[in-house]
Amino acid sequence: MTDTIFALSSGAPPAGIAVIRVSGPAARSALEALARRVPPPRTASLALLVDPQDDAPLDRALTLWLPGPATVTGEDLVELHCHGGRAVVAAVEAALGAMPGLRRAEAGEFTRRAFANGRMDLNAVEGLADLLAAETQQQRRAALIMAEGHFSRRIEGWRATLLDLSAMAEAALDFSDEDDVPDAAIEARIGEGIAALARDVTAVLAAPSAERLRDGVRVVLAGPPNAGKSTLLNVLVGRDAAIVSDIAGTTRDRIEVPAGIGGVAFLFTDTAGLRDETGDAIEAIGIDRARSALVAADIILWLGDAADAPRDDALLIAAQCDRDGEGDRPGLRLSARTGEGMDALVALLLDRAAKLLPGEGDYALHARQRQRVGHIAAFLDSAASARDLLILAEELRQARREIDALTGQAGTEDMLDRLFAGFCIGK
Repeated sequence: MTDTIFALSSGAPPAGIAVIRVSGPAARSALEALARRVPPPRTASLALLVDPQDDAPLDRALTLWLPGPATVTGEDLVELHCHGGRAVVAAVEAALGAMPGLRRAEAGEFTRRAFANGRMDLNAVEGLADLLAAETQQQRRAALIMAEGHFSRRIEGWRATLLDLSAMAEAALDFSDEDDVPDAAIEARIGEGIAALARDVTAVLAAPSAERLRDGVRVVLAGPPNAGKSTLLNVLVGRDAAIVSDIAGTTRDRIEVPAGIGGVAFLFTDTAGLRDETGDAIEAIGIDRARSALVAADIILWLGDAADAPRDDALLIAAQCDRDGEGDRPGLRLSARTGEGMDALVALLLDRAAKLLPGEGDYALHARQRQRVGHIAAFLDSAASARDLLILAEELRQARREIDALTGQAGTEDMLDRLFAGFCIGK
């Protein structure tokens, strides 16, 4: 990365302040050309920015000179805190673009340079991506913990332990006849170390899903036709997302509606009424899709008979209780029309969601991270059961390779390209 990049790193103008970043080997010379001087490192300095081509004034701005490698990208970095008008930003960017060796940054390029220069590992990058996309406070908290490196530091602890265990295994293999190697006890120490590490790795596998945190806890409303599913969905999400009718089979396809309740992201799914037989081919397809949604559901709100509930953990909802003249049915008595039972339902949903999402101070794992941690656990399990020290040492080496893949030290370019492409231009 010998070229120098620049981009607007703050919000789109107009705004009170616009922050333009310049990163790369020519960052200092670019600042000197614009401001005619370079302030002391990491000291904000007011300067009149001019166009190097004709000395025309561009803006009076705060300038920051941040020499690498102790910067967010690991390179020399300049920040220009300009006035946030469109014309000001365009003029400063045009002046930068005209300088030799400078070009506009691509999406996520600042963060990619931070990753390439060892300022962030892949897990912290994924946490930053989640932080930029966070819409609820719970998403923000979990993403910030990942971006700040809490998970990465735990992984580095695993790496250090694996290196110690591998060193002991090699010592037992190569120097067991030497007086300074206690070969009688070393295998027991290796076994104890593997067992302790395996327990910690297994505990991490129990971490909540980042996909569930990002996309929302999947709540599926299901039951027979005309059970009140669509009416309940509309009340829960606060708008008329589903068509409500007394005609059985009105909902023919599943309807997915995201909503935030109590600071938690949910994805509510209204489904076609379930019944064994239908003469309508389209309704039959909707019923099949409803059953598929039930398989993937985190929480099921079942508005039918208790005996027909699709899962033991389904929440039984005695809906339309304002119209039910046949006595109490099992489940939470609820009327979406009058509001009876709605507060209790929301409390139940939040209680179930709390068990599926990270708590205060916890992080969530993406599918990629969970897969790699699972591989580490499998290699440790194989090492623990190995009777041959050569096999044990190889299993520990494979576990270390998985850690490299987990942190991005052994990642693939295609995966990295997809990840960084999702960032904005100034990150």
